[in-house]
Amino acid sequence: MSVGLMTAIGLSDEHTVMGGFEMSDMFTNMNPDDMPLWPALFITIACGEISGFHATQSPLMARCIENENNGRFVFYGAMIGEGIIALIWCTIALSFFGSLEELNAAVANGGPGNVVYGASFGLLGVFGGVIAFLGVVILPITSGDTAFRSSRLILAEYFNMEQKTLRNRLIVAIPLFVVGGILTQVDFGIIWRYFGFANQATAVMMLWTASAYLLRHNKLHWITTLPAMFMTTVCVTFILNNSTLGFGLPMNVSTIAGLIFTLSVTGLIIKTSKGKGEEDLADEDNSEGVTKTA
Repeated sequence: MSVGLMTAIGLSDEHTVMGGFEMSDMFTNMNPDDMPLWPALFITIACGEISGFHATQSPLMARCIENENNGRFVFYGAMIGEGIIALIWCTIALSFFGSLEELNAAVANGGPGNVVYGASFGLLGVFGGVIAFLGVVILPITSGDTAFRSSRLILAEYFNMEQKTLRNRLIVAIPLFVVGGILTQVDFGIIWRYFGFANQATAVMMLWTASAYLLRHNKLHWITTLPAMFMTTVCVTFILNNSTLGFGLPMNVSTIAGLIFTLSVTGLIIKTSKGKGEEDLADEDNSEGVTKTA
């Protein structure tokens, strides 16, 4: 879908890729409300390469792979794919509407859905637009399905409830559906405002969990530790600085506090996790030896 839209805009006579923008615009803050790029940009783009919402589906995806070695292709590949899709839609929005004024007008008249609708039908016609729009609709439906399923499995494991019987599945699933139904009654703008921060904060926890695992087994942990450090600084800075969701502190104070917090967490994770996996294996071997001797 995204590739089709990108191809259509590339072949279009009416639109050019990023035609209304200069290279210098890429380094200029053009937010209509003058929101700072740091750290808001990394909270606003909440479903790109780093996304806690997608990370919550990891337990479900992990059950579908036969070997841990497949994790790089499955999880890292999904991350890169999400990043590419985010960049494509960013390019489409800026190219199809031609200017920030027109894009903001489209958002004001119908939200992000109006942007997707206008670009899909405007570039691909009625038939292609319907297919593209259905693809956009199906994505959150399937994501919601896997999110509910992952939540059910996580809660079931936490409370040690087997999920083979329908009764036990319903015991966990029905409360989740009730909470989901209640959330649908809340203004979507409010939900999305909190979702951006909560999504990236969840990603931070997942990245630190992965780093702790790699550290415990003396593997290269910086591939997850560095993103974890960056996103930790982003989330802490954002919640301290943002006056609507957070504490409204000055940006410099928030950033310094974010850096201090990040360095503290990094030191704690490295100190408490490094090499612990080898100790666990040694303890297991010793336990097995004692059992055999007995």
